[in-house]
Amino acid sequence: MKKIASLLFALPILVASCGRTDDSPADGNLPEEAMYFPPNNADTWETKTPASLQWNENAIQPLLDYLELKHSKSFIVLVNGRIVIEEYFNGHTATSPWYWASAGKTLTTAVSGIAQQEGHININNKVSDYLGTGWTSAPPAKENLITCRHLLTMSSGLNDALGDDVSPANLQYVADAGNRWAYHNVYVKMQDVVAAATGQTWSAYFNTSLRDKIGMTGTWLASGEEGALSVYWSTSRSMARFGLLSLNKGKWDTLQVVPEAYYNEATTTSQNINKAYGYLWWLNGKETYHLPASQLEFNGTLIPSGPDDMYMALGKNDQKIYVIPSKKMVIIRMGETADGTNFALSDFDQTLWEKISDVID
Repeated sequence: MKKIASLLFALPILVASCGRTDDSPADGNLPEEAMYFPPNNADTWETKTPASLQWNENAIQPLLDYLELKHSKSFIVLVNGRIVIEEYFNGHTATSPWYWASAGKTLTTAVSGIAQQEGHININNKVSDYLGTGWTSAPPAKENLITCRHLLTMSSGLNDALGDDVSPANLQYVADAGNRWAYHNVYVKMQDVVAAATGQTWSAYFNTSLRDKIGMTGTWLASGEEGALSVYWSTSRSMARFGLLSLNKGKWDTLQVVPEAYYNEATTTSQNINKAYGYLWWLNGKETYHLPASQLEFNGTLIPSGPDDMYMALGKNDQKIYVIPSKKMVIIRMGETADGTNFALSDFDQTLWEKISDVID
């Protein structure tokens, strides 16, 4: 049986101004608690216990057993920024890097918002304003319909059935931009837009504008699995830092890293085709949704067992950031595919949230 690392009572309170975090009040009512941000350039991170949140502690070990069974490498739960559960499995450690896969699309969203705030880009401008004409093989008039916003919302109208290659020859016209939703790696062209507009490499601008400001570590690496696209690798805690930034709508402690208004846009329905999609964020609680590699519309919410206000960064082989504003909660899962499939969304999410709910509800 796995030891629950976050239940250690010996860890000191590292930020005194945040007040009590480990004692439940006698009347059973939980006090309002300030949001906590771990310090940059340090390994310390304040914790709190499940008991202080009146969680069902008997349900924690079954949750962890399920995660281990499903080939997980890490699992972290934050509430108000503090670690409540942090567990590593199958030889993974707190210092081991792992890939984000498509969960890293939301990093592109955040940096695009920063670049817009700094005046480098406007997401309503056409992509060819930054990359020049001929970045697709679509007729020029059709290519010029595609804006940066269309890349962020998966509504470019380009053919999603031709694989991960995003060279011009493989980016072919299917429909006018804005008229068709299709999950497609063409979103990565937003990284090229940012690089061209800022005069920096994507990695250099990402590091200075986002990564270093919130104390993340990690790097972009080419991945054969993703068709030579850059995929972000980091520790699980670095992923948790980005989840915490997202919970706070782009604010890190006193610094507004990504504009709040832009984060609000990014985490609400972004187009009228797939209501469960923002700017590269998946949205729970909508009445209908579309899935990758399908033009079908499904009734109901993406994860019925999950909170309706949850928004999610989801990646191949079940890399996950769940952000739940109503609970001031961030949940991270890294690992191998849970059930032998490569879909970012699967029955694993539904069962996982049933077990999470057994703990927190």
